[in-house]
Amino acid sequence: MNRSEFIAVTAVILFGAFVLGWIASWLVHRIARPVRADMTELDHMAQQMHEAEEQRDSAVALLERREAELSSQLAGARAEAEAAMDGLRESRTEVEELRDYIEAKLARH
Repeated sequence: MNRSEFIAVTAVILFGAFVLGWIASWLVHRIARPVRADMTELDHMAQQMHEAEEQRDSAVALLERREAELSSQLAGARAEAEAAMDGLRESRTEVEELRDYIEAKLARH
């Protein structure tokens, strides 16, 4: 076999491999092609997913609003408790002063 024949045989073999590959690719795409019913189902699933994401987003927003409200209420309750504790402290101090005053008055008599 001379050089020209070798080149021709190699070219034919490569061309045949190309054609077989193209045919195999075409068959795989033909077999694996989605059916129109599958596409409808995929569209329906995509719509459901979109609706679920919207519901999740609204639930997260509601949760964040509720958390902010509860944080505000907690801060208010803490402020009220602190004010009550301050008042109680002042009252105890005043009671102690009054006791001391009464004891001093009773001790003089």
